[in-house]
Amino acid sequence: MNLFLDTADTAVLRTLAVTGLVDGVTTNPSLIAKSGRPMGEVIAEICGFVEGPVSAEVAATELEAMLAEGRALAGIAPNVVVKLPVTKNGLIAVRVLAEEGIQTNVTLCFSANQALLAAKAGATYISPFVGRLADTGEDGMQLVHDIRAVYDNYAFDTEILAASMRSTDHVQAAAIAGADCATIPPAVFEALFKHPLTEQGLELFEADWARTGQSIV
Repeated sequence: MNLFLDTADTAVLRTLAVTGLVDGVTTNPSLIAKSGRPMGEVIAEICGFVEGPVSAEVAATELEAMLAEGRALAGIAPNVVVKLPVTKNGLIAVRVLAEEGIQTNVTLCFSANQALLAAKAGATYISPFVGRLADTGEDGMQLVHDIRAVYDNYAFDTEILAASMRSTDHVQAAAIAGADCATIPPAVFEALFKHPLTEQGLELFEADWARTGQSIV
């Protein structure tokens, strides 16, 4: 499963990208607003050091404006993925942009029916919002299972990008459910490296090695 970072903080991204484990980046209007910088500038900087897909979201809701914004965003760098909402206009725009060879990420997905329409429109990615469904008392991860079943039934090429992920448990569950990708906050990415028993074991090994008085180099 590919791991994307859900942030527009370029300083944090640079720090984590050096791990070689960051496959891409997703942004949204809220994250761009938080950065306090122009969207084009942020996306261009990220694309300068992240080779994988970088999602940049349109702000418009009318079809022609969506298309204009989508084309502008796609023109920033070859690895930009244009992010659009799963609305009627959004999916029409997906179809048009897909025919122009522009990659798209359909966001704010909360049902398998929406995911079906996105795949039929030619979306590159569908982003089911796992955490937001869980906030309402629903099983957000079941949506990933359902979309996986639908896509496998018809051999759709659209990749499932599990989004709105709040914890390492979400990441594990998404991987088990068969998500192609997951986009996660930097703090969750950092937490994936950690387990109390790993830390305890390392402390023990370090203490035992120190007692030997040896040096490897």
